Amino acid sequence: MDYRIEKDPLGEVKVPKDAYYGSWTQRAKENFQISGRRMPERFIKAYVVVKRSAALANMKIGKLDKKIGNAIVKACDELLSGKLMDQFVVDIFQAGAGTSVNMNVNEVLANRAIEILGGKKGDYKIVHPNDHVNMSQSTNDTFHTTTHIATYLAIDKELMPALNNLQKAFQDKAEEFKNIIKIGRTHLQEAAPVTLGFEFGAYGSAIGHSIKRVNSVNEALLELGIGGTAVGSSLNAGPEYVEAVLDELRRFTGVNWGKSKNFYNANQNQNVEDEISAAIKAVAVAISKICSDLRLLTSGPRTGFGEIILPAVQPGSSAMPGKINPSMPEMVNMVCFQIIGNDAAVTEAAQAGQLELNVFMPVVANNLIYSTEILTNAVNTLVEKCIKGIKANEKRIKENLERNLSLSTALVPYIGYSKASEVAKKAYAEDKTIRQVCIEMKLFKEKELDKILDMRKMVGLE
Repeated sequence: MDYRIEKDPLGEVKVPKDAYYGSWTQRAKENFQISGRRMPERFIKAYVVVKRSAALANMKIGKLDKKIGNAIVKACDELLSGKLMDQFVVDIFQAGAGTSVNMNVNEVLANRAIEILGGKKGDYKIVHPNDHVNMSQSTNDTFHTTTHIATYLAIDKELMPALNNLQKAFQDKAEEFKNIIKIGRTHLQEAAPVTLGFEFGAYGSAIGHSIKRVNSVNEALLELGIGGTAVGSSLNAGPEYVEAVLDELRRFTGVNWGKSKNFYNANQNQNVEDEISAAIKAVAVAISKICSDLRLLTSGPRTGFGEIILPAVQPGSSAMPGKINPSMPEMVNMVCFQIIGNDAAVTEAAQAGQLELNVFMPVVANNLIYSTEILTNAVNTLVEKCIKGIKANEKRIKENLERNLSLSTALVPYIGYSKASEVAKKAYAEDKTIRQVCIEMKLFKEKELDKILDMRKMVGLE
């Protein structure tokens, strides 16, 4: 491979001749061969948006030469169109604070801007990664700002629509199943009747609460620490720059970003990121519980609950012919487990910050975005390939309902708890229905039982 020689504070570095990154990135590439995973593309693009806005702001206040600034902006626009994404090569697990990622972005933009101005890669006299692309900035304010922007947009533009669709899908099923009365279950034992519609309505309600929770926390991400620079003192970035860069960010994204009330706090503490991670985790917990319910309700098909039928999406066994598994809920369960783990990592990283900076931002940013992306994709898949196609197995539901021992609960106001328990025990011991035992014990007449055991009345349909 052909190389070019670049210099940094530690000396000379061999950089691949065709690479748009430079010495800082090359050292990080060599030092941190850990996971083989890179920062998410949406994070890199959000970082480029920050750099674009910074260049425009610096030109506006007269700090950055317009020829250089316009070349940087043009390079940014190329990257935002999807070009050169293969040049972002720093592992997720890297030196603290995300300096290597920031410099990776700075170097790629600088080298592309150099080419735009007619120079060759590595000729930083034309456009310098630190002096020009990173002007008025630090990793410590830009990385945090990028995390807010990338996470907010991922949630607002993608996760929220997905969750809204999931809520609607459950509500549609609740309406479809509203008159199907079935066994309720507590402790996985038979309980008072419910409707299948009530069960699905509760799922929709759970998702609705999750949407409100995430939306309320997501608003906190609108507050940006851009302009706080290294420690929050705004060194090398004055108030003119802060207002100008926020204006550019608002103009480009269409989002009403605001200035952090305390730049020192923005650098030091990741309470907002921890909160949003916890809110996403709470959504995952709710969805995982629902998926576990779906797996139980479809279990069988002949020896389990078998009360709903999920769409068959693929064969279930390499050894057992004809077996169909609840593949979509299983997939979503696994996604939710991963999100719970991601949240634990974010929590640990958030509490581990020290003094003027939390240096663990790469793992915070990656896990926030990763959780948002996989939850969005999982929810969209669940809706389209599972929820919309669920059918009720009304024959099995009726069979189970007739044998429900907890129908004895309806007898309590008439014969008391003890006598009703006796009826239930006898029905279980003799494999009979509650109705049969009541008639045999001459506790009620048929017409009386019709009223007492009116299941539509029990579930509130009448």
